[in-house]
Amino acid sequence: MTILEITGLTKSFGGLTAVSNIDIKVEDGDILGFIGPNGAGKTTFFNLITGVIRPTKGKVVYKGKDITGKKSHEIAELGIGRTFQLNPLFPNFTVLQNVLSSFQLRPRSSLAGIFFNSRDYRKNEAYILEQSLEILKLVGLYKVKDELAKNQPHGYQKMLGVARALAIKPDLLLLDEPIAGMNPDEIENTIEAIKRTSQLGVTIILVEHNMKILEICNRVVVINFGQKIVEGSPQEIKENPEVIKAYLGSGHDIKH
Repeated sequence: MTILEITGLTKSFGGLTAVSNIDIKVEDGDILGFIGPNGAGKTTFFNLITGVIRPTKGKVVYKGKDITGKKSHEIAELGIGRTFQLNPLFPNFTVLQNVLSSFQLRPRSSLAGIFFNSRDYRKNEAYILEQSLEILKLVGLYKVKDELAKNQPHGYQKMLGVARALAIKPDLLLLDEPIAGMNPDEIENTIEAIKRTSQLGVTIILVEHNMKILEICNRVVVINFGQKIVEGSPQEIKENPEVIKAYLGSGHDIKH
């Protein structure tokens, strides 16, 4: 089943076209790599899907529903989660508190229930705590759950961003450069966490310029200068002359 269909997606900023006429179908259960050199338009593409910016033209359809131009919180409530290159964490909250706070996007208690500390409210709070702890186990952060977010190394902060995105119970998860700036051990841990997330039934789109991410993708789309240049399997992508030219021409190594 097609979970996301993008048709003719375009964004222009004055005379500069950051994303140009991109067509993509994402199937339920995919781990789709959306890759390209720095400045290729990858993050703009995510911002268009999630309502951070409005497209100049084109359409975004999620589960058969046109979500083009909807506000970010409306799109999140429909079940699309995302991370950012720079994680918007609460630095003085613990790792656990950061995840707990993200559950408020999908509250299950009424205002009256919260005010009067009702049985349903207490039950819901226990559920949120249990789910938050499970998410932290999934992404490998359970052992630091009571430590401040600002004291965590770069790799842990990136994974905390993933944990917060998972708290809204997404069916589609958009990961913006999830392994950028990580050391080799952090990269391996992150890749394993993404695999575990996929196994739970979450469809994933990964924006990256690091070709290491191809290890876990079943399909890959490559863009350069805002345009889609090729789509195929990871092996086809690694051997494609246009992809090699795009990466080598931008100072990146196609190998990993």
